[in-house]
Amino acid sequence: MSNINWGIIGCGDVTEKKSGPAFNKVNNSKLVAVMRRNAAKAEDYARRHGISKWYSDATEIINDPEVDAIYIATPPDSHERYTLEAIQAGKPVYVEKPMTLSAESARLMAAASADSGVKLTVAHYRRGLPLFRKIKELIEEKAIGKVRYVDLKMLQNAGSDLITQTEDNWRLNPAVSGGGLFHDLAPHQLDLMLFFFGEVKEARGRALNQARYSPADDFVSGSLVFENGVVFNGLWCFSVPPEERLDLCTIMGSEGKLSFSVFGNYYILSKDGRDERVEFDLPENIQAPMIQMVVDYFQDKCPNPCTAETGVKVMQLLDTLTS
Repeated sequence: MSNINWGIIGCGDVTEKKSGPAFNKVNNSKLVAVMRRNAAKAEDYARRHGISKWYSDATEIINDPEVDAIYIATPPDSHERYTLEAIQAGKPVYVEKPMTLSAESARLMAAASADSGVKLTVAHYRRGLPLFRKIKELIEEKAIGKVRYVDLKMLQNAGSDLITQTEDNWRLNPAVSGGGLFHDLAPHQLDLMLFFFGEVKEARGRALNQARYSPADDFVSGSLVFENGVVFNGLWCFSVPPEERLDLCTIMGSEGKLSFSVFGNYYILSKDGRDERVEFDLPENIQAPMIQMVVDYFQDKCPNPCTAETGVKVMQLLDTLTS
């Protein structure tokens, strides 16, 4: 097909700028329909974004003959249900992170895709950004020598502007989100570690609800050992004062180190006593590079940019670090 005609299930805040407009900006792609359970909000979104169709029922948009592929951007508790329904209808799926509520649920989604041959990609979209593709290139070129260990710290206050705020604040409801803010932000970080370093051999973690401002854990620490010997240590705390916020990942090698912010736009290469800071312009619609790769994959032009199997691995890590 010359174009992929998309339908969005769940046209909420995340789709306003991060993803939604990109479906009409990348090559061979068009957004033709949106769905939200609140019909008035679905109609409003369609009107504001110049989209011809809107629905309040997921089954109707999935079975619309003009819709070729489905982007699922609802909260995680409905990802499995809508993914399985779309796959059964023969529609390839691009599903938001976290992939679903648990590794068990993710395996069901991956199996449905594999058994049917209907394509499924997980929206770990930071791996599509030039910044992180460059960091991966530097690691593979051994710009810092052989990687020894990774240290990641994500320290945020509950009202951090990194966290999308909604009326019902579902990200702090484990029954809807799978966990708390860790489940909202850590999938990007853990996926990048898999993107950089490959298979995990060992994983362990600890999770606590220290501040008790919600039912969800607000502190997680974890350690991974990769098959290639790289050791990762991560710390996530979502109850620090605003002035102590930190988003920093350091990759230490035998000849230098790479430092960067997972939700920022730079890396620092430190080697031979010198620091080189390189900044990148982030896309207006942050998911655009990944969505272009998904469109190309759905048209058989390139490999899957983030497979369902990778999504399962990320969910396994989320489960392990918080169990």
